[in-house]
Amino acid sequence: MAFLPAAGGRLGWARGAIGALIGIAVAGVLTRLVEQSVAQAGVFGPSLFGPSLFGTEVAGLPWLVAPLGAAAVLVFAVPASPLAQPWPVIGGNMISAAVGLAAGHWIAEPWLAASLGVGCAIALMALARCLHPPGGACALLCALGAGANGWGWSFLLMPLAPNVLALAASGWLYNKLTGHPWPHHSAPARALPRDTWAGTYDIADLDAVLAEWDEVLDIDREDLDALFRALERRVQARWESARR
Repeated sequence: MAFLPAAGGRLGWARGAIGALIGIAVAGVLTRLVEQSVAQAGVFGPSLFGPSLFGTEVAGLPWLVAPLGAAAVLVFAVPASPLAQPWPVIGGNMISAAVGLAAGHWIAEPWLAASLGVGCAIALMALARCLHPPGGACALLCALGAGANGWGWSFLLMPLAPNVLALAASGWLYNKLTGHPWPHHSAPARALPRDTWAGTYDIADLDAVLAEWDEVLDIDREDLDALFRALERRVQARWESARR
């Protein structure tokens, strides 16, 4: 478990835990208030929402969807991750849920609907550049919910959309107030002079290595470059200090 301290960094366990607590609480309360307001106002008739959402048959529909917990881990504990940025959080969950609902309605076998839903969701998230692990859970949840409980497209509007938007808004404010602006922006990479031992490192070298690895890494290319540059400067400073 040696990776845990590095993964936590200066963020600390308390920061992520408190942020997730706040984010989930805000999402739950806001979604409940929106659900009550819309139901009482009768803004949307049964042709849009139907009994699967606001009817008495499902009065106990949860205010929160389970994948939101996984999304909170990313947004508040690792806000620099490419998988935790606003577009992946919003787009990844919404796109995946839509795919899962479609699979659940069109495919009778639950196991087949769930597996195709998750697979297609991953493909679409990758194409839309919003890969988000909880999106897979959203696709699975919605595929099973559509098949077993008759969830309709209204599930995207309630409770999913308020859940996701409230979490994203909470993440933006909380991360900003705690010194980690979100969306994450990579720090500029400062290279060493070319006459130093490490001065031959070039961004093209990094691109070549990434191409050779052919893996999706959970870190931006720019962050990798900044990390390597900072490491070079630190080693160079230690060598210069040792020569004095």
